[in-house]
Amino acid sequence: MHELPQQLANGLALGALYGLIAIGYTMVYGIVQLINFAHGEIFMIGGFGALTTYIMLPSGTTLLVAIPLMIIGGAIASVAVATAAERFAYRPLRGAPRLAPLITAIGLSIVLQQLVWGFYPDAKKPRSFPEFQGESFKLLDNLYLQRADAFVLVLAPLCMLALGLFVAKSRSGRAMQATAQDPDTAKLMGINTDRIIVMAFAIGAAFAAVASVAYGLDKGQINFEMGFILGLKAFTAAVLGGIGNIYGAMVGGVVLGLAEALSIAYIEEIPGMEQLGGGAWANVWAFVLLIVVLLVRPQGLLGERVTDRA
Repeated sequence: MHELPQQLANGLALGALYGLIAIGYTMVYGIVQLINFAHGEIFMIGGFGALTTYIMLPSGTTLLVAIPLMIIGGAIASVAVATAAERFAYRPLRGAPRLAPLITAIGLSIVLQQLVWGFYPDAKKPRSFPEFQGESFKLLDNLYLQRADAFVLVLAPLCMLALGLFVAKSRSGRAMQATAQDPDTAKLMGINTDRIIVMAFAIGAAFAAVASVAYGLDKGQINFEMGFILGLKAFTAAVLGGIGNIYGAMVGGVVLGLAEALSIAYIEEIPGMEQLGGGAWANVWAFVLLIVVLLVRPQGLLGERVTDRA
């Protein structure tokens, strides 16, 4: 039990990362009822955009100066790809059966991954990413916080709260709520729903870029395949928290991160379950948690039950 505070801190940091990516899923689904399975690759492209920005900076630029510029560069790359995908891949299928945009999203995910693999320099192998220098923060005798973990734990709640205020208080945010509730009526009220949908894609992509910088700073490298499993887990977090709910996406991410960290540390300590613990089974237990929650509460932790209108 003396390791529990450290495992909780690890799980919170991992969950905050999942939550940042999950917000992109939940925003797009909440407005256009589309599961954008290419969002994991949007996250990956944000990482390569941030790396490109770092490479272009003058030699000797400190990480404190570089990180904001890397976030901006990654966000520009992610937002550009996400908005282009909305305009040319998803918008023409907006009135089509739901299976068509879903298959398109899966195909787009593969295309984006292979484009980075084929055309980004040396992307066929992991690319080094700048890391924080210095020792971890010591909070307690048995609790250390890595600098990259502190970065994501501070940035993720700030991003979520800023987005929540934007949606609740701003004119565009209220237009988002109206479009999500009834797009046809929103059009009659003079809301440009196409612009609102593009905005949702752009905000989700920007958050994914922030997450990609946090991931790179933590792992010290990025690769063209990293969006697949992280995107899948982020989608799981969005469903777990209640897809369509911004705060639910972050809550789902934190719950998933804690479950993963604790399962790695403690499952193998249970008698008879030695073979089911460790990092190799972390993904399994994360999805087992999702199944259990959805059996008990199908709408997710913070989701609301929706009844079909006659």
